[in-house]
Amino acid sequence: MSPADAVKNLRGAALPLLLLLAGIVSLLAGWLPWGDFLELADRTVPILAFVVAMTIVTELADDAGLFRAVTDRLARFGRGKVWLLWLLVVALSAVATIFLSLDTTAVLVTPVVVLLALHAKIPPLPFALTTVWLANTASMLLPVSNLTNLLAQHALNLSPARFAGLVWAAAAVGVLVPAAVLWLAFRRQLRGTFTPRPARPAKDKVLLGVASATVLLLLPALVSGVPVAIPSGIAAALLVLVYLFRSPRTLRWSMAPWRPLILTIGLFMVVQTLHAHGLARLLGRVAGSGEGYLNLLQLGGLGALAANGANNLPAYLALEPVAHSPVRLAALLIGVNLGPLVTPWASLATLLWHERLQALGVRVSWWGYAAAGLVAVVLVLPLATLALWLTAGAR
Repeated sequence: MSPADAVKNLRGAALPLLLLLAGIVSLLAGWLPWGDFLELADRTVPILAFVVAMTIVTELADDAGLFRAVTDRLARFGRGKVWLLWLLVVALSAVATIFLSLDTTAVLVTPVVVLLALHAKIPPLPFALTTVWLANTASMLLPVSNLTNLLAQHALNLSPARFAGLVWAAAAVGVLVPAAVLWLAFRRQLRGTFTPRPARPAKDKVLLGVASATVLLLLPALVSGVPVAIPSGIAAALLVLVYLFRSPRTLRWSMAPWRPLILTIGLFMVVQTLHAHGLARLLGRVAGSGEGYLNLLQLGGLGALAANGANNLPAYLALEPVAHSPVRLAALLIGVNLGPLVTPWASLATLLWHERLQALGVRVSWWGYAAAGLVAVVLVLPLATLALWLTAGAR
C-alpha cells in the first residue's frame, strides 16, 4: 500500500471510529442505559451478521466473474441498440438491488456496467447514474434490499411476503419514475448502436459455476421467511470453503465491510443514546401524526430531508419511534430509501458508487448530480406516497 493510500484509508476510518468511540463512551458513562443497549444489540446483531455475510458472498461472486458474465449476456441481448442495452441495465440494477441490496448495485454492478459502456464507446454517464439512482430507489420491496428495511421488518414483525405486500406500490414507483426521468434526460445519448466486445472467458469455471449456483439458491432463501442471517451465512461459508481449495490467495480480511460495519454500530449507539434523552419527543412535534396522504407525505419528506442532510440510516433510526404504525413506517422508508438522491453523503451506497467511478476515470459533477436528484425526488416522493396511501386503504 502506498503512503497516499494509507492516508486516504486513515481519513476514511476516522469518522466510523469516532462514532464508535462516542457510542462506547455513552454506554460506559451511563448516558446509554444498559437495558436499551442490550435491546439494541438483540435487534441489530443478526442484521449486521447478514450484512457481513452478504458482502462476502457478493465479493466472491464478483471475483468468480458472475457479474461480468451477466453483463456480457446483456450486451448480446442488447442487439447492438443502445436504448435496449440501457433498459436491460435498468432491469439488472433493480433486480440486484431488490435481492442483493443497494450496496451490491453501487459497488459491483456499477463498474461492470460502466466498463461495458466505455468499451462499447457509449457515453457512460447515463449508465452510471442509472445504477446509483436505482441502488437507492429500487431498495423498497424486500427487507434484504436495504438495511433500513431490515430494521423496519424487525419493528413490524412481518414476513418478507407481508412486507412486500405493504410497500409494493411505492416500490414500483421507485423503479419506474426514476427510470422515466433518466430516459427523458438522456434520450439523445441513448440513441444509436454499439458493437459488443467478445465475451471474456471465466478465469476458473468451477468457481463461476459454484458462485452462480450459490447466488441462485440464496435468492429464494432470502425471501423464504427464514432469518436472513442464516442462509446468507451458509452461502458465505460455502464460498469461502470452495475458495480455500481453489484460490486461497483471493481471501483477505479486507473483504469484510469493516468501515461500514464500525460506522453502523457507532450510529446505532449514538442515535439510541439520543432517544434515551428525548429525541423522539422532539421529532414528534415536526413529524406529524395520522395516516392521511398529507400526513404520510410530511413524514416521508422529513425522512428525505434528514437523509440528505445527514445520512439515510441515522435519519431512519431517529424517526422510527414517531412512525408508530405499519403505513407510517412505510412512508418513512419512502423518505429514507427513495429520497437520498441529492447529497453525496445521503447514503453510503452513493459514496461507494463515486469511489468506483473515480477508479474508472469517470468524473461526475456533484452540482449536476444534486440538481438532477432534486428533480427526481420532487417527483418520486409524492407519487410513491400516493401509491402507498391508495394501496394501504385497499388493504
